[in-house]
Amino acid sequence: MKMKSLLTCAVAGLVFGCTAAFAQEAQAPGALGRPDVKTVGDWMVRCFPVSNPNPCDVFQERVIRQQRVLTFSLAFVPSMNRHILQITVPLDVAIQKGVTIQADGYTSPALKYRLCNREGCFVQMAPDEAMVEALAKATSPEAKVNIVADNGKSFALPLSLKGFSSAHDDMVAQARVKAKPVAKTGSDAPKP
Repeated sequence: MKMKSLLTCAVAGLVFGCTAAFAQEAQAPGALGRPDVKTVGDWMVRCFPVSNPNPCDVFQERVIRQQRVLTFSLAFVPSMNRHILQITVPLDVAIQKGVTIQADGYTSPALKYRLCNREGCFVQMAPDEAMVEALAKATSPEAKVNIVADNGKSFALPLSLKGFSSAHDDMVAQARVKAKPVAKTGSDAPKP
């Protein structure tokens, strides 16, 4: 149980560090240097020129009527063999309801928002592998990211799955090559 708590804390730290870097890049282009970007279907595979345990992600942004309504970023941390996820949706959502993801017959549990700022509301977490597998193996061309507005109205935001599986595999391969291992500290460090 203690190991699971430590792993959860470590992954949470990586999520928040990684997503802060992605948010900074979104707000100040060039602040981290230009990422290497490859388009695979409707996905971008981005690898940032930073020394980081998770330098690459797959990314999709959905814009409706010139307003960003969804960003979806999934990264991989090779040293932990775990994914990290950031979803951004507009403000004015029912915070307590969270977000769910549907792909074919899969529906995620409610994913809780971590924070909201002027850019929107953010889910930041380490998803379970069932979610990643459901997205990669889905036969339908589109998943749904379900949100609930403050007024109680539900919205199903479309998330294209065209190219997701190939983009994900490419991102994981690049992350394995480019990632900097997680530094060991405290009681996790090897004894001399």
